[in-house]
Amino acid sequence: MRAQFVMSEIGIGLRRNLTMTIAVVVSVALSLALAGAALLLRDQVSTMKGYWDGKIEVSVYFCNKTDANQGSVNKNCSTGAATQNQIDSVQSQLEKTGLIEKIYTETPAQALAEYTKQDPNNPLLTSLTPDSMEYSLRIKLKDPQNYQIVTGLVGGQPGVMKVEDQSEVLKPLFNLLNGAQVVALVVMVIMLGVTLLLIVNTVRVSAFSRKRETGIMRLVGASNYYVQMPFIAEAAFAAVVGAVLASGMLAVGKYLLIDRFLKNQIQLINFIGWGPVFQVMPLMLVLGVGMSSIAAFLTLRKYLKV
Repeated sequence: MRAQFVMSEIGIGLRRNLTMTIAVVVSVALSLALAGAALLLRDQVSTMKGYWDGKIEVSVYFCNKTDANQGSVNKNCSTGAATQNQIDSVQSQLEKTGLIEKIYTETPAQALAEYTKQDPNNPLLTSLTPDSMEYSLRIKLKDPQNYQIVTGLVGGQPGVMKVEDQSEVLKPLFNLLNGAQVVALVVMVIMLGVTLLLIVNTVRVSAFSRKRETGIMRLVGASNYYVQMPFIAEAAFAAVVGAVLASGMLAVGKYLLIDRFLKNQIQLINFIGWGPVFQVMPLMLVLGVGMSSIAAFLTLRKYLKV
């Protein structure tokens, strides 16, 4: 097949259906950008989970004298403040599980000093004493997913006021991000469907507009591949342009939204770098070209019959 002929046919097809080609390019760009954004959002959720899993701790708070006066609220504290034997017993049970990487202790005096450091202007500080604070254990687990085992083990022990798991605080955030990912995937599927319909219509119109030329080519012995190749190439060209635009949209979004805005506003989140963005770009190109070429090929089998 002569490359000059194929290129000339591609140019003719693009000029005849310029508006529809532009619509295909825009649709491909939007759908691929959404696909790339969904993949990057998945990477972001995984990065955040990995980052916070290493920092999540389980905190065990023991009864103090104030809690002992509220025995009706917490039965574990009805007998008074936790004794040292009760604290040592809980710590020993935790160490025997084999699930613990490290246990940090915080005495009431240390807790009061930390509270004062964090909020030195709080008017309640004048009435607080070490007896008002709880003795606590901060537990770093080897596997953060085992926090329920630890909670179930020590939650009802004598002298234990409450057990807090930091992962509960992060669950709403992860649920929100997972929901956003699902929405992005649904919108992406809808946009891909619209894009496929536009490609089918563009190829069909192009095939009808050049039916006389293709008929002559068939009469002189041209093969199906020779006849269909210009149409498939037109769809692939539109997909390449759309993929390039989608890559540019992702790069601009990463730079403006994440690097220039979110990183400065939210310091507690470990955002993805440029590596995942560059990995997604070739996938968008392959997806766009493959989708367009297959749609064009199947359309031509039905409408390009002479």
